[in-house]
Amino acid sequence: MSPDAEYSSNTTVEKDMMRLAFVTGGTRGIGEGICEHLLEHGYKVVTSYLSNDARAEQLNRRTGIECFKFDISDYAACAEAVEKIKAKYGEISVLVNNAGIVRDNTMRNLPVEDWQAVINTNLGGVFNLCRLIFPDMVKNNYGRIINISSLVGQCGGYGQTNYVAAKAGILGLTKALAIEGARFGVTVNSIAPGYVETDMLKDIPERVMEKILRKIPVGRLGQVAEIARGVGFLAAEESGFITGSTISINGGQDMH
Repeated sequence: MSPDAEYSSNTTVEKDMMRLAFVTGGTRGIGEGICEHLLEHGYKVVTSYLSNDARAEQLNRRTGIECFKFDISDYAACAEAVEKIKAKYGEISVLVNNAGIVRDNTMRNLPVEDWQAVINTNLGGVFNLCRLIFPDMVKNNYGRIINISSLVGQCGGYGQTNYVAAKAGILGLTKALAIEGARFGVTVNSIAPGYVETDMLKDIPERVMEKILRKIPVGRLGQVAEIARGVGFLAAEESGFITGSTISINGGQDMH
């Protein structure tokens, strides 16, 4: 049986069906796709969001996934939310750090508050939730942490020093935490998506999009489902020998 077939088998679903997965920023885009994929593969799933109540309500009505509203950059708010989740659903076996914000600008024009907001949310949020959930995983001798980084965290991006610094920091955090968790059955990996077809790209001018597509060897944007499937692979019990790694899902762009 191929690894791909094994991942898709009923045995895998049966093993993981009682595990609780917590996905941050799961009410739209890549996060929403991750939530749906994990739910379809038998996990109990909860998610977080910050501001869009309507999207959270839509996701909950459609899937039954409960959405907890809090700011991942606020450690105290994270601690309160994690306790609520554990009290209602049990301990978290899979943590997917997906939530993030964008405040693009060149260094010469980047407001200090935009630097701090992106670092505190995109990198600080990962620390906050790992700090709160990792000890339980160690205690239970099992856990899967998947951090969503970015192609630009590997190769840089114009006018994105704050975003790139945070996403590159996630790659380093992933490797360091993977070492700490390895002997306790806790794997820590990251995924670095390239350009993915989400609402965030809809406002890009056509001429700019044409330039982007020319740089992607497969000649198209990625799909949310392709990123979500990568998360599902790393979250599976059978992926216990993969840790400290980054899966680049970018259509061959820059060949990372």
